[in-house]
Amino acid sequence: MAQHTPPLLLMLLLCTLSASTSFQPALVLDMAKILLENYCFPENLVGMQEAIQQAINSGEILQISDKKTLASVLTVGVQGALNDPRLTVSYEPNFVPVMPPMLPSLPKEQLIRLVRNSIKMDILEDNVGYLRIDRIIGEETAAKLGSLLRDNIWDKVAHTSSLIFDLRYSTAGELSGVPFIISFFSDPEPLIHIDTVYDRPSNKTRELWTMPIMEERYGKKKDIIILTSKRTVGAAEAVAYTLKNLKRAITVGERSAGGSVKVQKIRIAKSEFYITVPVARSVSPITGQSWEVSGVSPTVNTIAKDAIAKAKSLLAIRRAIPNVVQSISDIIGRLYAFTDRVPALLQRLQSTDLFSVVSEEDLAVRLNQDLQIVSEDPRLIIRFIQDNTAIEEEDPDLYKVPDDPRLLQDYIDKVFKVEILTENTGYLRFDKFVESSAVAKLEELMAKKVWEPLKDTDNLIIDLRHNTGGSSTSLALILSYLQDTSQKHHFFTLYDRIQNTTTEHDSLPKITGPTYGSKRGVYVLTSYYTASVGEEFAYLMQSLHRGTVIGEITSGTLMHSKTFQIEGTDIAITVPFINFIDNNGEFWLGGGVVPEAIVLAEEAVDHVHEIAKFHKGLRSLIEGAGQLLEKHYAIHEVALQASKVLLGKWADGLYRSVVDFESLASQLTADLQETSGDHRLHVFHCDVEPESLHEVPKIPTAEEVGYIIDALFKIELLPDNVGYLRFDMMADIEVVRAIGPQLLKLVWSKIVNTDALIIDMRYNSGGYSTAIPLLCTYFFDAEPLIHLYTVFDRTTATMTEVMTFPNVRGQRYGSSKDLFILTSHMTGSAAEVFTRAMKDLNRATVVGEPTIGGSLSSGTYQIGDSVLYASIPNQVVLSAITGKVWSFSGVEPHVFAQANEALPVAQRIIAARLL
Repeated sequence: MAQHTPPLLLMLLLCTLSASTSFQPALVLDMAKILLENYCFPENLVGMQEAIQQAINSGEILQISDKKTLASVLTVGVQGALNDPRLTVSYEPNFVPVMPPMLPSLPKEQLIRLVRNSIKMDILEDNVGYLRIDRIIGEETAAKLGSLLRDNIWDKVAHTSSLIFDLRYSTAGELSGVPFIISFFSDPEPLIHIDTVYDRPSNKTRELWTMPIMEERYGKKKDIIILTSKRTVGAAEAVAYTLKNLKRAITVGERSAGGSVKVQKIRIAKSEFYITVPVARSVSPITGQSWEVSGVSPTVNTIAKDAIAKAKSLLAIRRAIPNVVQSISDIIGRLYAFTDRVPALLQRLQSTDLFSVVSEEDLAVRLNQDLQIVSEDPRLIIRFIQDNTAIEEEDPDLYKVPDDPRLLQDYIDKVFKVEILTENTGYLRFDKFVESSAVAKLEELMAKKVWEPLKDTDNLIIDLRHNTGGSSTSLALILSYLQDTSQKHHFFTLYDRIQNTTTEHDSLPKITGPTYGSKRGVYVLTSYYTASVGEEFAYLMQSLHRGTVIGEITSGTLMHSKTFQIEGTDIAITVPFINFIDNNGEFWLGGGVVPEAIVLAEEAVDHVHEIAKFHKGLRSLIEGAGQLLEKHYAIHEVALQASKVLLGKWADGLYRSVVDFESLASQLTADLQETSGDHRLHVFHCDVEPESLHEVPKIPTAEEVGYIIDALFKIELLPDNVGYLRFDMMADIEVVRAIGPQLLKLVWSKIVNTDALIIDMRYNSGGYSTAIPLLCTYFFDAEPLIHLYTVFDRTTATMTEVMTFPNVRGQRYGSSKDLFILTSHMTGSAAEVFTRAMKDLNRATVVGEPTIGGSLSSGTYQIGDSVLYASIPNQVVLSAITGKVWSFSGVEPHVFAQANEALPVAQRIIAARLL
């Protein structure tokens, strides 16, 4: 409604009229005057009258002879221009205004009859109140009939358990009656600002608030369902809109009519034309919008005649909510395995806003969302059971084994499948895990059937692609066969909330038959069907670093949970009553196991052979990486330690998760950086030999010099005679010398005489370090020479002290004027060395972010004859002041600032120093 549309659109429309006629243009001006004085959105009319007059004077308005056609055309024009369908122009030569009598002026007996015909009250089953109001009674009338309304309507409503408030037939009423109704359904305190009404003719704004009332209030706790229809209009819309947006009522039915606070039909001058104008407007302080024109949209859409039935079913659902919440709270309180999270969950359940819940499915979704937020446990689930889906509990008898020896032998032959594949690879498939007590009976037969044939294989495939679970009590036995018996291993811990017991599952001290040990490769195959205990086994093989999982992501079937259907509803809750804690003390919350090699389940066996072959050469690659580090890395003692750690991790099985060169490069990089603390160490995969990072620099021709200076350097003279110099790459000293004369003329001469200088290194990621001493020299005096920093080169085993130069071309900036260097997280390598040297020597103030910590020089070395390459920093920079290596950590600024704020911060510091 408040959309601004240029009034000239009205003129453009009028310009399309037929030219065969006569009517007075004054009619349009008079209509505009009425709108200016009465239309409730005066801000949309700015300039309209002037635009009309201008169009008339210019002859743009053509004339229409038929007055009804003219009225229709004016209606279309004014509605289109102001985007308000309530504005209408009519030609009514016989119109006689009819003023309905004001209700308060009617005799009391007539008022009583009117109220009895307009308001109906009934008590339905389950103490559900039914209140139908066809006319909103205004404040004065309500005061006149106070005791009648109180005794016959409001007191009866107040004692119902819930209410159906029927406004489907409410087509009249007064806005002054709205505050009482809202107050009746609210608490006494605090008072609520419910509406703001602006009246254009009086140019006054009136606020509507809840109010103190004599009647017993309905309050905020009991459910209210408001019924609406296409006929609901005016004050009834204000009631429905306000209670809905206060989250006090749910609306059911059809979108309301979209009426107005107040509309007047006004005669245009002394003509027989009339214009209908909304003269007042409502703006809700709750939403900042209004129900006018657009109407009130229902929470639950249904045709008007079905609204009562829908409301009754909705109230039945809402009556069940407290019992549902209490039942869920009781189940969580009794069974949920994370006992420390229970109080927060119960508190959240009690405080959850369920006002807008309109179905069991809606309730289940809302409660589940809240529980997930608090618990962060995907196993704890509330869901709506569709199509009466039965809740199935797993039958533990499925995993028991027969006692009869012959049946037992048949059982083993059926459950376990053992083969020897090509390349001496063992293959073991079993599709369920049996109970540990049963396993005890099976051990001797299993040793003969399973472990004896597999004991001499080079690698082992354990196929769980069809394993849908079983009993987790047998996990420890199977895992024990895959470890060395010389030492005890902790596998996992189970906490059972129902039994209130904590059980640690370790390797068994004694097992029947040969063990497979911990050195040979084990490859676990999974599929989308791998579930429950099958997933736990795959997860533990990863967690224990004992095997490589290949195949598809597992099903994510939740284990150790119980599912309960809430009585009388189609809502169910699944509660984990057992917590599974792995060997690292981490809780496993299900969600599926992600294989190291994700491939189609049917292709998993073929990939095992490829990965097993890759694993055979893994040790030599890891050793090769360590040897390169020891030979080239700038800090030898760190290199020795890192090399040792790499081999230790390989021996402990931490590289079983590596399945190709890409994942090996990633793992080596992570381990090297973690061990050394140096993020510059990097291993990467490359099918072709990488080019050298530092080729011999090309000396530019005379024609190229100008382009290079324009591309590399940006200068500016800032206020207060402050120079600004930005360059984003450190050039080689030979290049600098080649472009020196023009560099002095085009760049340096324009900033050398400034009172202070800002050097912007925020976008300089490095380059050549050879020109650093030359650059530094310009900011010191000729004598004495200054020790800037020391470089240790591992390749040549030399230590070089870098000094300022005794002579340079052109004028020096000197050592007394203020110098500021701007940095960011991108500032690296040679740019960092320049910045750090100037900082250490107290020659510059550094403003910005800590730098990246790059290296002056890194060599790239091939690991063996593979496609892996290691980038190894072979130089370190030592401070001239402290003698310590700093290049790992980068440069810390004197003044911390976001990179995009560094320049204004430096300018403020300079301005403060000048003051």
